Amino acid sequence: MSYSAMPQKNPYRDDLDERNRIVTEYLPLVHRIAHRFSAHLPASVEPEDLIHAGVIGLIQAVERYDPERDVKLMTFATFRIRGAILSELRSRDILSRSSRKKVRELEQAYIRLERRLGREAKDAEVAQELGMSLAQVRQTKKIASISFVSLDEIGCSSKKDRRKLMTYLANNDRNDALNMTKLKELKSFVAKAVESLPEKQKLVMSLYYQDELTMKEVGDVMGLTESRISQIHSEAVINIRKKLRKSGLLDGD
Repeated sequence: MSYSAMPQKNPYRDDLDERNRIVTEYLPLVHRIAHRFSAHLPASVEPEDLIHAGVIGLIQAVERYDPERDVKLMTFATFRIRGAILSELRSRDILSRSSRKKVRELEQAYIRLERRLGREAKDAEVAQELGMSLAQVRQTKKIASISFVSLDEIGCSSKKDRRKLMTYLANNDRNDALNMTKLKELKSFVAKAVESLPEKQKLVMSLYYQDELTMKEVGDVMGLTESRISQIHSEAVINIRKKLRKSGLLDGD
């Protein structure tokens, strides 16, 4: 019998053996996503903690998956795993509102200095502008690179807006014209911003996001250390976010 004849039936939730099988099959996906996050995080955050959060997200995805919706289980699971890990990071104050405020202040300092100097600002100059140490500037840049934008920054601050956007992302609801237009505009602008990056930053972004290599694998390809690749990635993300903020596509003071 097809799934369409059983609208309430979830083959993974209702069959414990099948659920356990699919969870085991998707565990490598959890590990890969968790390790991609951990590459941008302080050493105090254990990858195992992110993996644990990701497994919880995977189990929720398997239990809540609706085969009648036009979305693959892999896509839905990836969405849930990432969401669970981001929630874990928010609970640790790494992606808290105050942390995002620091990222905004950092970006605004870069923008101010670049207008004043007529060239790209150096990390040391930004540190002096903000009264921060160089290490603090670089750590804030790493936090910025965990996720390009938050939902608040693209105008989804209410619970209703967040639910609509999440539904659109999870189900690819082509009837939601507002969110489709907003995300298309954001995607188009990010693509142009990536193209305008310095060659080394552009290559890192391509290998990391398009080819889905790990930071270590990108380093092997480019003949650089993993820590240097992480630094280049952070610089690229800050550059893209600066462009998004200048264009008005990111909200926030």
